[in-house]
Amino acid sequence: MSDYSPTRLSDLADRTVVITGATSGIGEATAAALAAAGAHVVLAARNPDKVRTVADRIGGSTEVRRLDLGDLASIRAFADDWSGPIHALVNNAGVSESRLSRTIDGFEATIGTNHLGHFALTTLLLPSITGRVVTVASQAERASRLDLDDLNWERRPFAGSRAYNDSKRANLLFTTELHRRLRAAGSAVRALAVHPGLVVTPIYTTDADRGRSVWDVLLPRLGQDSAHGALPTLFALTEDVPGDTFIGPQHLLHMRGGAEVIGRSRAARDPETAGRLWTLSEELTDARATV
Repeated sequence: MSDYSPTRLSDLADRTVVITGATSGIGEATAAALAAAGAHVVLAARNPDKVRTVADRIGGSTEVRRLDLGDLASIRAFADDWSGPIHALVNNAGVSESRLSRTIDGFEATIGTNHLGHFALTTLLLPSITGRVVTVASQAERASRLDLDDLNWERRPFAGSRAYNDSKRANLLFTTELHRRLRAAGSAVRALAVHPGLVVTPIYTTDADRGRSVWDVLLPRLGQDSAHGALPTLFALTEDVPGDTFIGPQHLLHMRGGAEVIGRSRAARDPETAGRLWTLSEELTDARATV
């Protein structure tokens, strides 16, 4: 089987794609590929000055807008200021905190940014989205013990790696429920999730809770660069696959190389849990979709 190559990016020419977390890593690589293909790429990030440097570097048709996924007021301002169609929203930004910290709204920072922030952004922008919602999850979800009764780590002893794994399970459950709601509404928008594989990005180099010595050994040998890590996202944006599909690398236990449809844990596609998480997320963020 030959490796996937993104041959259909030209389909996105002149279309608007919004990407969160495009200041480095997979987000920057995704933005660069889309801009080179002629898409209008909106780079949404907390630090506009930093992301402007990225925009200058990748060239093409780009636009920089401020967005702090750890601040619901910032998310609402972004959505309120938006006008015009969005062909695709790429929920790419991610954090992994080794110590308990909270967003400005009081959410545990990892679940607050990786899931709740993207949940609020997606639901508020949904009336403008015409094509796809692609959320960057991870096979780390298989190690999750997501507790919907303590989503924000208010009762349990905090563990950074577990919080990250939980946020990735939440990304997949969110995709499942969004897909269900879109289908029920007769919408043509597709919700998909991707696993980038093992990629050398800042999220690993800043995460002390994961066992730095182990990653220092494994990443240079098994990890891939950001351009390869972006391939599952590009696949999800352009290939004709059904909603609620999970896409990841083709090789080495889905850790590197190409892109293809992959599996996920049964818990990550459980419809009852997905529905419960959606309702809880609505209550916490006060963001509600119109589908």
